[in-house]
Amino acid sequence: MSRCVVVQHLEPEGPYLIADALDAAGVAIDTCAVFAGDVVPADLTGYDALVMMGGPMSAAADEGFPSRRSELRLLQEAVERSVPTLGVCLGAQLLAAARGGRVYRGTAGAEIGWMPVTLELAASGDDLFRGTASTVPVLHWHGDTFDLPPGAVHLARSERYPNQAFRIGRRAWGLQFHLEIDEQAVEAFARAFAADASAAGLAPESIVASTSAALHELSPVRDAVLARFAGLVRSRGAGVHS
Repeated sequence: MSRCVVVQHLEPEGPYLIADALDAAGVAIDTCAVFAGDVVPADLTGYDALVMMGGPMSAAADEGFPSRRSELRLLQEAVERSVPTLGVCLGAQLLAAARGGRVYRGTAGAEIGWMPVTLELAASGDDLFRGTASTVPVLHWHGDTFDLPPGAVHLARSERYPNQAFRIGRRAWGLQFHLEIDEQAVEAFARAFAADASAAGLAPESIVASTSAALHELSPVRDAVLARFAGLVRSRGAGVHS
């Protein structure tokens, strides 16, 4: 059976529908809950995929983030070995940093709530994003941003920040936004990170109220992208490499 390790930094920022897609593809999931004291694996031996979730830490600093260097090493290994990898929010920033991209505080302010991203032309030939709508609403919840690492393929941008999604190597993707969410996940974010929303001038309940309509538009893209990622993981576990 294929196996995926999910590195989770906070309880509310779980894999949600990423886990559902992996489960539907017959992929076993091992969750490394660093917030609960789990130790990041030394390497990816025995794993066919890596998923790195979000969190409030800085991908650019060790302070308050004792597992950062171990996670960077794991991401570096994943890219070098073409292990299917998905980095979400902080995970995307860590993936960029692992491959030489700069991570820093965004000068346009925090990007929080439902806002659209626009796919770049390169997304039309991407293994995950091919055939999806050119503009989709996604949930943002970040204050940091990043420069694309050398050799990265730019896949999506927003009006506020240009680097929203990228691919590095053959099988590693970074998503600054949250594609993994459903209504339950958005409610969990709104409860846990209400202060962030308020600081950005948004009422958390307004984000929740916008969710049903946004998910109606996002769901076909979300489901296709996550199913394709899960399919890559399943294929790797079965020894099928392309």
